[in-house]
Amino acid sequence: MALEHLGAALAMKCPQCHQGALFTHAAYNLSKFDQMPEHCAVCGLRFERELGFYWGAMYMSYGLSVGIVVALGLFLYHVLHDPPTWVYLTAVASIIIICTPVLFRYGRVMMLYWFGSVSFDPKYRT
Repeated sequence: MALEHLGAALAMKCPQCHQGALFTHAAYNLSKFDQMPEHCAVCGLRFERELGFYWGAMYMSYGLSVGIVVALGLFLYHVLHDPPTWVYLTAVASIIIICTPVLFRYGRVMMLYWFGSVSFDPKYRT
């Protein structure tokens, strides 16, 4: 069952039915990448659990960003044998800027799955 939850989270699906989309537009539609429907189209779950619920998602996406920075730094250090500082700065800034919409979304997904007090309900399974 845990793999099913992980798969739904990675696919950015509703935590209750694992079918409804959490976001309304593609991640790289930069003017609308953050838009979520108010309710799940399949099960009707209200995505914003309370006012300001997703503020905590900033910390989640920050943690994901730190993980990317550390991994990329270690990769550059070992593969390029400690390149100059400008290489680290350019690589990290480029990757983080490119990944920002996805990191933002996964921060919200993690917040909803971990702190949203929502359980999977198999009655919505098709």
